Amino acid sequence: MVSLAERRSTVEFLRQDFELSERRACALVGQSLSTQRYARRRVEIPRLRERLIELAHQRTRFGYPRLHYLLRREGFLVNRKRVYRLYREEGLKLRRKRRKRVSGLRRERPAGALSPNERWSMDFVSDSLSSGRRFRVLNIVDDFSKLSPAIEVDTSLPGLRVIRTLERAIELHGKPKTIVMDNGPEFTCRALDEWAWSRGIALHWIDPGKPVQNAYVESFNGRFREECLDQHHFVSLEDARALIAGWRDDYNTIRPHTSLRGRSPEEFLRGFSEGMPSEKPTVHADRALRATPKPINP
Repeated sequence: MVSLAERRSTVEFLRQDFELSERRACALVGQSLSTQRYARRRVEIPRLRERLIELAHQRTRFGYPRLHYLLRREGFLVNRKRVYRLYREEGLKLRRKRRKRVSGLRRERPAGALSPNERWSMDFVSDSLSSGRRFRVLNIVDDFSKLSPAIEVDTSLPGLRVIRTLERAIELHGKPKTIVMDNGPEFTCRALDEWAWSRGIALHWIDPGKPVQNAYVESFNGRFREECLDQHHFVSLEDARALIAGWRDDYNTIRPHTSLRGRSPEEFLRGFSEGMPSEKPTVHADRALRATPKPINP
């Protein structure tokens, strides 16, 4: 498809080289005369296009909605439509994988958590070093705030290592009421079951072959693989730990989350703790914020 700029330049070429009138040149090219004479009145925002390109190159797996959140944070008064236009003009559109064909059966939506630490989800992902050696990553996410309390990286992560990781996460972020996980041997071992009973934490195992029942951490795994694992070449296990720790810190403190109205998990938690009903991110969080008692002015 020929762009508007190319048609305009063709019209000007016909007028100058063949001395045609503007109307005749537009008719030959198929260009509307009003379109040819249109002068854009939109005022360009200084440095907007350059900053958009810089952010897109820094965060290669971010689409234009999340880049729009980052630009607004930096003080650019721009709406999403203009960001989308610049995003397309610069050829920054993401290449998406084709979705697999799925069954048309209706699936029940899982009930959402209504407060922080009400429910955590955890799962494993794996990758390899430059030497070909495989390593595993234990991902833990809070279903309500989308915060990642911990990410553990090693070549082997047995049940006892999972327990130690959970203990460290609880010391920093508090104890969850429930933990959702699949039926892997590390999650079904007796050590984890006894630890959870002693700590008063309920363990919930999803049905075998039903990862949709653990959708929160599965979504987190997808973002983690796209934005971290697929973007780096890990030389050693220490290198992988350092890069993954940096990504987790960025995810918790800076990365805009669409279900949190463009805020990071820590920004959302600060607003929730202050009882800000106007900062409502999702349907489930809306109910929780409405249930939060407002302070009584003396």
